[in-house]
Amino acid sequence: MPPAHPFDDDKLKEECGIFGVIGVTDAANFVALGLHALQHRGQEAGGIVSHDEEHGFNSARRFGYVRDNFTSQSLMQTLPGPLAIGHVRYSTAGSKGPTQIRDVQPFFGEFSMGGAAIAHNGNITNADALRRELIERGSIFQSSSDSECIIHLMARSLQRNIPERMEDALRRVEGAFSVVAMTRTKLIGVRDPLGVRPLVLGKVADGWVLSSETCALDIIGAEYVREIEPGEMVVISAEKGVESLRPFRPQKSRFCIFEHVYFSRPDSIIGNRSVYETRRQIGVELAREAPVDADLVCPVPDSGTPAAIGFAHESGIPYGMGIVRNQYMGRTFIEPTEQIRNMGVRLKLNVNRALIKGKRVILVDDSVVRGTTSRKIKEMILDAGAAEVHFRIASPPTAWPCFYGVDTPQREKLLAATMTEEEMREHLNVDSLRFISLDGLYRAVGEAEGRNPKQPQYCDACFSGEYPVEPADQIQKGFKLKTAAE
Repeated sequence: MPPAHPFDDDKLKEECGIFGVIGVTDAANFVALGLHALQHRGQEAGGIVSHDEEHGFNSARRFGYVRDNFTSQSLMQTLPGPLAIGHVRYSTAGSKGPTQIRDVQPFFGEFSMGGAAIAHNGNITNADALRRELIERGSIFQSSSDSECIIHLMARSLQRNIPERMEDALRRVEGAFSVVAMTRTKLIGVRDPLGVRPLVLGKVADGWVLSSETCALDIIGAEYVREIEPGEMVVISAEKGVESLRPFRPQKSRFCIFEHVYFSRPDSIIGNRSVYETRRQIGVELAREAPVDADLVCPVPDSGTPAAIGFAHESGIPYGMGIVRNQYMGRTFIEPTEQIRNMGVRLKLNVNRALIKGKRVILVDDSVVRGTTSRKIKEMILDAGAAEVHFRIASPPTAWPCFYGVDTPQREKLLAATMTEEEMREHLNVDSLRFISLDGLYRAVGEAEGRNPKQPQYCDACFSGEYPVEPADQIQKGFKLKTAAE
């Protein structure tokens, strides 16, 4: 397995992306393209399972990028059939060491009524308790992933068919989950009752598509139909088309607001809103909340770009590409020796010195997690001759870990958990530092009145510390929930 990128440890990472297709020739090829479009959601490993009548279920799981694994004709010929699902991953739950091939999804199980494969985006917050219970009852786990619990719960269900067994299993699960699954003849999609993680439905030729994001529909020429609703299960077959079921008690949606800020690709659509336009509007709100006299608005590429455009437009300060990203800095570039590590962020970002020199620069970034990358970028800007450096951050301070499918450092390693905004400014040693307010973020995503403190419209636990689903496993390990004083 290639080494992890040594300079990408200061960004929050989504756990994974999921994709499934039914009713097309060579469905696995469509899935490979879809996973390629979802590569930003997981770059450690990927897997595809397909089915056809002659060969049954076939699977391939590989470390690394989709483009390096699922483009060879010899491999894709081993995945025939009109039905396939796939998964790209980062690791959050399970083993904290290097990813093992056994942890790479989709997972497969053989039941009395036939086989089923499952791919899961999110985190199960009661996975430890479920795992202990299942092992005590005789289940033998093959991976360290929380997602495998779903397969074992399905195996123990007494329901008569696989969709009903999946309903039965998911009622035992707490936390966040979007699931794409398949049987021999059906494609299944499910979102948890709060709809924390995304899942959309598309139409391609005579077939159907399920995807984490709409950008993956575009790559295969599929038509976006709608979002799978929170708490909804769709069962898709050639005979009956799309059937919609409601296996869970209805609850108010709490979609992850950080999907708008960072995780989703800017060319995706969320809640009938362009992600790009939302991020541009975040920049507009940020300029209104935290104006500053300066000469240049500069994005930290690439995730800070839409917000920087919005900030520049609202403030009237010129926009410029003061930092250029090296697009060819891959995860396998070079073994990260100490000398290379000391080069730090310069391997993937370079300052446009002619534009920066002598300027008062506003740097717009999507978030500050540990602050290590922010400090390095600030030093690069000053080295290039900038007169002043002002940071404007397109999200509120990230002060709490996510337990719903995002790779977040422990709370004590989050800069905003231990410092005030002014202390962070001093730590980063910049002329000013301002984050968008939580209300400002809500306004940017279309909530004109801002955040409803009594019933928040989104999951914003990483900013507010208010968890819509109690992280039972983490509490048992000693995690302290937010107190009234905080």
